[in-house]
Amino acid sequence: MEKKPVLKRKTSVLNERASGILLPIFSLPSLHGVGTMGKAAFDFADFLHAAGQKIWQVLPLNPTGYGDSPYASSSVFAGNPYFIDLDLLREEGLLTEEEIASCDFGSDPRRVDYGRLYAFRLGLLRLAMARDDYKTRADYAAFLEENADWLPDFALFTAIKAHFGGKSWLEWEDEGALLHRTQTLRKYEKLLAGEIEFYKYTQFLFLKQWKALKKYCNRLGISIVGDIPIYCALDSADAWANPKQFQLGKDRRPKLVAGVPPDAFTEDGQLWGNPLYDWDYMKKDGYGWWIRRFRAAKRLYDVIRIDHFRGLESYWAVPAGDDTARNGSWLPGPGTGFIRAVRKALPGLAMIAEDLGYITPEVAALLRDSRCPGMKVLEFAFAPGAESNYVPFRHEKRCVCYIGTHDNSPVMHWKDEFNAADIEFAKKYLHYTEEEGLAFMMIRGGMESNANTFITQMQDFLELGEDSRINSPGTNEGNWQWRMLEGEANAELAAKIREYTETYGRI
Repeated sequence: MEKKPVLKRKTSVLNERASGILLPIFSLPSLHGVGTMGKAAFDFADFLHAAGQKIWQVLPLNPTGYGDSPYASSSVFAGNPYFIDLDLLREEGLLTEEEIASCDFGSDPRRVDYGRLYAFRLGLLRLAMARDDYKTRADYAAFLEENADWLPDFALFTAIKAHFGGKSWLEWEDEGALLHRTQTLRKYEKLLAGEIEFYKYTQFLFLKQWKALKKYCNRLGISIVGDIPIYCALDSADAWANPKQFQLGKDRRPKLVAGVPPDAFTEDGQLWGNPLYDWDYMKKDGYGWWIRRFRAAKRLYDVIRIDHFRGLESYWAVPAGDDTARNGSWLPGPGTGFIRAVRKALPGLAMIAEDLGYITPEVAALLRDSRCPGMKVLEFAFAPGAESNYVPFRHEKRCVCYIGTHDNSPVMHWKDEFNAADIEFAKKYLHYTEEEGLAFMMIRGGMESNANTFITQMQDFLELGEDSRINSPGTNEGNWQWRMLEGEANAELAAKIREYTETYGRI
């Protein structure tokens, strides 16, 4: 492998004029059904470097949950074992080529087939574990110590859940296990010792491979932007092991759940269904659970994007059992006290606030107090005559400009999805030409923005349309599946991106 330059960044990339690309790990090309932390990930880091990009934004690295979403995970601390690269395990002598080839991961290189991953992936990791001498190594002992505040609960939860056929923990037949009673848990620790060890081992593999990839990116001067979903899934090790941190009844069921109110895009709002935090209880120990969560994320990422930041000022609480989010109400969040506690515990933590949605003066004030850059989305900027803060000339330096996020359409579908007048105004504002095309017109608009940071989806650089959308909010099928093909991130495209990046002073 060609020797790469070592570039050390003294301050956060958010303080520089920089740009980057949003591409989830699962969207990397691979012969094994899903993107991983193997060769394709290192190749993409090289592509970013060649293109003059300083940022790689990934989505949450957690195990996927309901609807295959990484925002509905069984653990906000754990890594997704599907991202463990099988070829790297083969190179270590832990798997054979024949064993990998015997698994059918699907035939469509554009889509992740999560059913096939579930059927085949973990079996291969069990083979690797049986051949690994990990228990005798110092790095495994260090891993256990470093993750002792969440790993035992996660591994035990996952093993018991599998023991009960994958049922939600609220449906487990053993009340002692459901209620997290110590004596019952000791019984399962003995009964399921092998399974518990397996789930710890897969986390060890995940972190080992992730750290190697992140180190490589950082050596190239590339910062990783990661994601903290504000809410946990109800069916998670987090809610099961820490019920007092959430607004749960004695039966462990929520009376109120998370969502967002109706708006111009969704007349019923969005009913997320996550359990809500008991912020008063969390405040008693200085938000210790959250600080542990941020500390774990800081080990994974250089910059942390806080999903649904406005929920820290006030949050939409919907009665459990409702079919829509219409009947919710706003309740107060932890506000400035929370942000100060995190800043005090983790000085220098680099964060981005996802401040989209219904933004009140109070939310704006919290954003200022947090010293986090907010987000500006160009796809929402161009309603004719509107006083949008997302129009590029209104961008302050300390913000992050996106064309769209993973929840938005790529540009080549946005043109069909939005009001035609918006598209025409965008073309007029950004001086559209057929030679440049719509996608690179928008890329240029983001590159020349006043914002320190510009990030957009890889699909826009590839000029792809509707089929490449990552997620359609409010739907549970067909999301989190799109993948880039081998060869699409090529030298010609890197040179084109680099030209834009240099032109607008982001190198």
